[in-house]
Amino acid sequence: MKLTTFLCLLGLFFALCFSAYLDSPYSFMNKNYSYSAEEPVIAQPASIQPADADEEPELVEKLEKTEKSDGYIVETYQEYEVYKDKDGNITEEIPTSKTETLKYWDQSDSSPAVNDESLYR
Repeated sequence: MKLTTFLCLLGLFFALCFSAYLDSPYSFMNKNYSYSAEEPVIAQPASIQPADADEEPELVEKLEKTEKSDGYIVETYQEYEVYKDKDGNITEEIPTSKTETLKYWDQSDSSPAVNDESLYR
């Protein structure tokens, strides 16, 4: 009984070692892949100029409208590109095509219907 248990554990150990070998970079299956560079990689410093504040727009979402519909409050947000000058004053606001709608249950009304199909859209 002890001999069979020992042989099973020994076989399990060798199977684990063999699978670890196959997964290693030294395996015959991975001999075509290089996992280490022979020469060290040298990082080259790069000079990056900061962008002007008036060139890069800031994306801002603004609340466009709020309405109540079937016991829900529906809020619609519009995304804007906001351009600012160096002093932080807004020079231009351009609406983008992105809008988001947030729908949540109005707590002041009664409880929502369980089989309301609009919940699953």
